[in-house]
Amino acid sequence: MANQVFVNSVSAYLPNDPVSNDDMEKYLGLIAGKPSRVKSIVLRQNGIKRRFYALDQQQKITHTSAELAFYAIKQLFDSNFTGANIDLLACATSIPDQMLPSHASMVHGLLKNKPTELFSSAGVCLTCLQALKIGYLSIKAENSKNAVCCASELVSATLLSKNYEEEYEKTRNVGVDPYMAFEKDFLRFMLSDGAGAVLLEDHPRGDQSLRLEWIDMISYANELPTCMFLGAELRSDGELKGWKEFKSQELIDRSVFAVKQDIRLLKVHIIKYWVDHIQTCLNKHQIDSSEIDYVIPHVSSMFFYHKLLEEIMARNIDLGEEKWFTNLTQVGNIGSAAVFVALEELLHSGKLKKGQKILLLVPESGRFSYGTALLTVL
Repeated sequence: MANQVFVNSVSAYLPNDPVSNDDMEKYLGLIAGKPSRVKSIVLRQNGIKRRFYALDQQQKITHTSAELAFYAIKQLFDSNFTGANIDLLACATSIPDQMLPSHASMVHGLLKNKPTELFSSAGVCLTCLQALKIGYLSIKAENSKNAVCCASELVSATLLSKNYEEEYEKTRNVGVDPYMAFEKDFLRFMLSDGAGAVLLEDHPRGDQSLRLEWIDMISYANELPTCMFLGAELRSDGELKGWKEFKSQELIDRSVFAVKQDIRLLKVHIIKYWVDHIQTCLNKHQIDSSEIDYVIPHVSSMFFYHKLLEEIMARNIDLGEEKWFTNLTQVGNIGSAAVFVALEELLHSGKLKKGQKILLLVPESGRFSYGTALLTVL
């Protein structure tokens, strides 16, 4: 089994009690004291019934992103593996708690285990597979005997009404309709907090290990524009004006640190390029789609769940809905942590059988990147 990599444990951590659709704005707050105009439309399309926030109803943060990661990682430990055994710690997040130091450094600081090699991945949802691949390659190269790979998201803090109030008031004062742009407001009802962690080792152990066969990723930023961003504004030429170019008051007045997404670009490009990537991976590794038993797709909403399924069926790829596993409607869209959290639930469902193959599918709409990974149940 030289140079093989095994998933020996997967954990998930979801903060606090689940938040229903009716209670969302009790945590996120009302912009200018009024309920959102788009909330019902967004929730109807995304199909999410509940989500988790690392917030209380006074809009106070209850867990940092690093703490969410810490609690997920702690669940990987048992009598055979503890923090003292970690060779490599690879941490992913879309929005770290601070710009410096790195997210992995802060998680390591909470673990207080031992001096450890670190890796922090940067990006959006695909950061989870970036972290996983670093761990995978490190073990393959015999640089490490194990790797803990974790993805965590504390996005709710960026969705609070206080982050939009100044822009709302400023536009109203100059006689402009103060309705928040759809690309800002709709994301407030899409995203969730949480963390997932994976233990990779150079040998299988436990009742149910998974062999990590391969991970492939690709970016189409060379030919597609920016679609999702934070800390910037979109310029007329399609490039970004970063936060460093704004005056301090402009950062507040223009809600520069609110997450934004161009829905028009998303609808045009996200599915077509995603299925292109899936087909490329299957062909490259000479895997017939009929060999796949489970598919875990990270989708932002049930709207795109069905769009992805339609495109897969249109191309006659044998990855029908009967193979799909998702917990999106019950945990919300947890960004980079979503696929780990779903894998944890599937792994502990009692459904898996020896020899079955699981395909992980992760898109990233930042500037259109995709990742696919294949696991085999042992």
